[in-house]
Amino acid sequence: MTLRTIDSLGPLAGKRVVVRCDLNVPLRDGVITDDGRVRASVPTLAALVAQGARVIVVSHLGRPDGAPDPQYSLAPVASRLGELLDAPVAFATDTVGTDAAAKVAALPDGEVLVLENLRFNAGETSKNEAERTAFAGELAEFADAVVSDGFGVVHRKQASVYELEELRPSAAGLLIAAELDVLDRLTENPERPYTVVLGGSKVSDKLGVIAHLLPRVDALLIGGGMLFTFLAAQGHKVGSSLLEADQIETVKGYLAEAAERGVDIVLPTDVVVAASFSAEAEHVVAPADAIEQTPFGASGLGLDIGPDTASEFANRIRGSKTVFWNGPMGVFELAPFAAGTRVVAAALTQVDGLSVVGGGDSAAAVRQLGFEDAQFGHISTGGGASLEFLEGKKLPGLEVLGWQ
Repeated sequence: MTLRTIDSLGPLAGKRVVVRCDLNVPLRDGVITDDGRVRASVPTLAALVAQGARVIVVSHLGRPDGAPDPQYSLAPVASRLGELLDAPVAFATDTVGTDAAAKVAALPDGEVLVLENLRFNAGETSKNEAERTAFAGELAEFADAVVSDGFGVVHRKQASVYELEELRPSAAGLLIAAELDVLDRLTENPERPYTVVLGGSKVSDKLGVIAHLLPRVDALLIGGGMLFTFLAAQGHKVGSSLLEADQIETVKGYLAEAAERGVDIVLPTDVVVAASFSAEAEHVVAPADAIEQTPFGASGLGLDIGPDTASEFANRIRGSKTVFWNGPMGVFELAPFAAGTRVVAAALTQVDGLSVVGGGDSAAAVRQLGFEDAQFGHISTGGGASLEFLEGKKLPGLEVLGWQ
């Protein structure tokens, strides 16, 4: 089976279409600090509005633990969505309660309503299939059709992602279709040279991706906190840097496999080492094999790749035709340790081919560092879903839409 698209739903004028978006944006004091996921949802919603559908948007935000919690309200998101659509967007103060029912009933053709956070209802994320199905049934009462467009949650079997799509005619939105097109290009016959850049804190989060992509890539560049487990696997001391000692043998296996396959695993040659985890901490650049020979000794913390490594990574990236990047190169939230991530991001904007920023912290980093989404070939909204796809896993939220 192939992915069902919106066209498969037939004419939607006057129809109630529940759209499962991923509007899980960061909030600070009720203000959205990164609206990337909201903006990514707009093309599908605008297309449905243009058809004259009655558009009912559902999403989660944060982890409110199955009960209403004002700090996780979608009200600020509904307001931002109205600005981006340049049209009124109504908001219901519950998800399947009396306010939602009244506002769904009153919704005119071609207008948009956002329901309150799905996770204010325990049935959304329940491990019990019957509880999920019951909640999905309540949502289905509002729907003539369902459009699933929250790529960031398709790896979860949750009521609005899986069971709801079984209860009504359902299809993928434009965002999911676009994400799948890009991810397919990363796994099936990518244009070469093909380079994958992995960072972030833990090797254990990326094991499946490394295993699945090693036979497919030409080079794997390793930064972020995970680099120290790789250095330890080579026999180097890493001070007090983040280290997953239980993964050292696994990493040794990847290094050996890469050598057999002729894949370059490129590790940092220099590291920014700090006295403590603080923007004000004293820090120096040290060779990657001499972290404990800094003035901080065994207490030194590696918090970014060094300038020589950043330059080498940038050269590799610019010389590639396909690049996938997931995970910052250092603690980019602290200015002294953001340079490596900035250099890598800048290099991705110069790729003569497909450059993909793999969601999550990487997407937040490029925006915080002043880059525009349009400078990259694609910024994924997927995060964990993208990684699981690249691991070769089956994703329930895609399978229910016909993807095989």
